[in-house]
Amino acid sequence: MSAMKFDLIVIGGGPGGYVAAIRASQLGMKTALVEREHMGGICLNWGCIPTKALLRSADVYELFHRAEEFGLAADNVRFDIGAVVKRSRQVAKRLSSGVAGLMKKHKVSVFDGEASLKAGEAAPGVVVKGKDGKTQTLSADHVILATGARARTLPKAGLEPDGKLIWTYKEAMVPETMPASVLVIGSGAIGMEFASFYHTMGAQVTVVEMVDRILPAEDAEISALAEKTFRKKGMSIFTSAQVGGLKTGAKSVTAQVTGKDGKAHSIEAERVILAIGITGNVEGIGLEALGVTLDRGHVAADGYGRTNVKGLYAIGDVAGAPWLAHKASHEGVICVEAIAGLHPHAIDKTNIPGCTYCHPQIASVGLTEARAREAGHELKIGRFPFVGNGKAIALGEDQGLIKTIFDARTGELLGAHMIGAEVTELIQGFAVGRTLETTEAELMHTIFPHPTLSEMMHESVLDAYGRALHI
Repeated sequence: MSAMKFDLIVIGGGPGGYVAAIRASQLGMKTALVEREHMGGICLNWGCIPTKALLRSADVYELFHRAEEFGLAADNVRFDIGAVVKRSRQVAKRLSSGVAGLMKKHKVSVFDGEASLKAGEAAPGVVVKGKDGKTQTLSADHVILATGARARTLPKAGLEPDGKLIWTYKEAMVPETMPASVLVIGSGAIGMEFASFYHTMGAQVTVVEMVDRILPAEDAEISALAEKTFRKKGMSIFTSAQVGGLKTGAKSVTAQVTGKDGKAHSIEAERVILAIGITGNVEGIGLEALGVTLDRGHVAADGYGRTNVKGLYAIGDVAGAPWLAHKASHEGVICVEAIAGLHPHAIDKTNIPGCTYCHPQIASVGLTEARAREAGHELKIGRFPFVGNGKAIALGEDQGLIKTIFDARTGELLGAHMIGAEVTELIQGFAVGRTLETTEAELMHTIFPHPTLSEMMHESVLDAYGRALHI
């Protein structure tokens, strides 16, 4: 049986893969997409979207407990964890169905099954094994790998999930009951979002991080403010700490933790959430036989998604950090446009904003202060606190900070870092500024509406040059 012929085959229907397929269709390519499980990938089904639905429930629950502060009364506030989880799953299902609709609209041929690669002429061939066990072969001049990633585990270190008491993000999203205590191992975005959710919903939360600060990818000043805030809320945090192993009991888990002082002690919790990173889905695809270059569990690719194998590309989580849905989508567009000969700009990872949806929210784009100094820049740094902003005070969200970093010689916006209410929405203003290669002059002359949280962005820029008006 001859292979079905396409211009482009995309393996994986997550935010990278389905966007790449849509863009290819827009450019007139006959496109196929292979997805083994859920349209929308981990992001829509078990990641970005359902976690935000959970966190929204937590935010509303916390506001109910602050009702008196706003002149309101809310007695007997309680929650139904089953209903909270059900809403989260319904949100995910709605968006996953929407992606399936987009595939039909753009006439992308979707194949339900697991893909593997074999040697081909212009590009590797693709064999799809359906859920019924039957196989079919597809061919194209170009094949994009968008197979995503999964939670990292460390079996040799005793850090391995069992799906019952020791969870990955997947189990942590669908708890049947609310645990009284939770130990979160790892304090990146995933770890701190779950720590924030479970703490707000009433669990006693402990976070263990192996490096010297939580949220280590963020600017050190923002990390310090976040840790101070979480500790004030009642969260226990151990940094520069190692977990030597996990021992499960009938209803709880005991972790052996060695602190920065070298002393070991035990921490017991009803549930443990492993948030120690992710690793690319590179197994079982046939990459080794094709000689595809791998780099620390991910496929090595350039700024256009090209791998070392002719006609094979890699985008999104499988292609490495940062592991963000919007990075994957943008890589998909760039990859397809390069294939089509449109000469797009290679992806610039310093222009990718990062967001953490804990409470308080955290967002950033560009260089941290430390990275900017390491790169040899002389800096001008501006800061503006939420307590100086009228909208923040009116919202009852007066704790937070906007920090901006400029090159003192050229005025280039090197980075922006935020902690506080709705900063995950605000950060895009500075992301646009970075893309437009703005300097402080354009930002100073931009008129920001009043009263808004965005005014703090303006004030932070002004502060970098000694011109702040409201502090």
